[in-house]
Amino acid sequence: MTSQHPESILIVDFGSQVTQLIARRVREAGVYSEIAPFGSAAEAFARMSPKGIILSGGPASVLDDEGPRIPAEILESGLPILGICYGQQALMQQLGGEVLEGDAGEFGRAFITIDDKCALFDGLWSLGESHQVWMSHGDKVTRLAGGFRSVASSPGAPYAVIADDERRIYATQFHMEVVHTPDGAKLLKNFVRHVCGLTGDWTMAEFRKTKIAEIREQVGDGRVICGLSGGVDSAVAAVLIHEAIGEQLTCVFVDHGLMRLGEAEQVVSLFRGHYNIPLIHRDVSTLFLNGLEGVTDPEAKRKFIGKTFIDVFDDEASKVGGADFLAQGTLYPDVIESVSFTGGPSVTIKSHHNVGGLPERMNMQLVEPLRELFKDEVRELGRELGLPDIFVGRHPFPGPGLAIRIPGEVTRERCDVLRKADAIYLEEIRNAGLYDAIWQAFAVLLPVRTVGVMGDSRTYDNVCALRAVTSTDGMTADIYPFDSAFLSRVATRIINEVKGINRVVYDYTSKPPGTIEWE
Repeated sequence: MTSQHPESILIVDFGSQVTQLIARRVREAGVYSEIAPFGSAAEAFARMSPKGIILSGGPASVLDDEGPRIPAEILESGLPILGICYGQQALMQQLGGEVLEGDAGEFGRAFITIDDKCALFDGLWSLGESHQVWMSHGDKVTRLAGGFRSVASSPGAPYAVIADDERRIYATQFHMEVVHTPDGAKLLKNFVRHVCGLTGDWTMAEFRKTKIAEIREQVGDGRVICGLSGGVDSAVAAVLIHEAIGEQLTCVFVDHGLMRLGEAEQVVSLFRGHYNIPLIHRDVSTLFLNGLEGVTDPEAKRKFIGKTFIDVFDDEASKVGGADFLAQGTLYPDVIESVSFTGGPSVTIKSHHNVGGLPERMNMQLVEPLRELFKDEVRELGRELGLPDIFVGRHPFPGPGLAIRIPGEVTRERCDVLRKADAIYLEEIRNAGLYDAIWQAFAVLLPVRTVGVMGDSRTYDNVCALRAVTSTDGMTADIYPFDSAFLSRVATRIINEVKGINRVVYDYTSKPPGTIEWE
């Protein structure tokens, strides 16, 4: 991270699959947060000078000799600390309490009873009440460390919530960051706002102002080139940078012919017309589609598209000349390190951006103004910058575009068929008022032909699959439960209006075991 936030929370990651949700909940409370793996938490603590610490859950056991531990600097800091699940157990283990392997674990929905008052409960939970939470633990605390008291309990966790008010250390056995704990976000807000005493003034308006100043300081009189993919991230990054440095920015839109219906025209109109941002539009659809001829392996498609994109972008960038910086729409989930319990934190910075590999090749410095933000925050920033909601609210779209929504060979004809079917599907979703309730919805053109009857004639045409999922971060996803009337209406329209499709199916697979995309 490059920014300095005077009011921030450090989240120590012990490997929980939902640690990112803690950061999101804290930010929703108006407080900036960062995640650091337990192995590098001491360095992050020194760099950030946070006002509070949250310890995440994790798959390890504090009873193992190799189990991750809380850095001494954090325990001795005197700052407010909140432990969640493994975080609670680690606190007790290291502060003099006792943790033992449970006779039976507690997984899923549970109900806790409020046994005493606590700062976490202020204005929320009262003595004697019962509240739903989400448990996921095998080990459990069996003796509290000195200074702690139990303030809530469940049949499987006698110390469901514990508190040391003098040291401002609190911990829960349940996961308050997940939606299955209905009041969890409010508990986290109480911690960061009341216990830590933070004002909650981290807003998109403030981020915009601060980031513009940082971009101007970093770029100076230099020139920036930005590769537009047509997606939300690169568009928001470009508009923010343009607001900071104006004509010093040039955008390059490599149009590979694999976008949804009307999207290429929308990007050009938005940047040239609405924002008057210098834009080079390179239509290379023939180059990409010719190169994909005969290619059926999904990874081969991705590699060809990625390499060709870089070649075209590099060629256009050289024509611009004199660019010192390359702008990318990197987001925070792309730069968070994952945790490995066999060798410390392992860096897994993703390289799937459309301009991945270009910084080294072009010898440019990177400008990544969104690298502190989650996807939903990027959308919020886009609205703050005045981008139309129909643009910033669009569902995620893969870099290789329609190429991975056409299993088998990709041709111009098949792209055109899929574009029309996909447009009908999304139009019906919007007409039903469901678009914003769905994380991602799209059509897939299968390499399967089936017999049909249209009028008095026999047909032998393609099968179209429809996909729609709900998710918070794309890591897991569930199918959207359309009613049968909706699906029947969409299928009828596609078959009647799109020549080349005579059968429509709906994908009922969650993630896991499936993925959201088909390839």
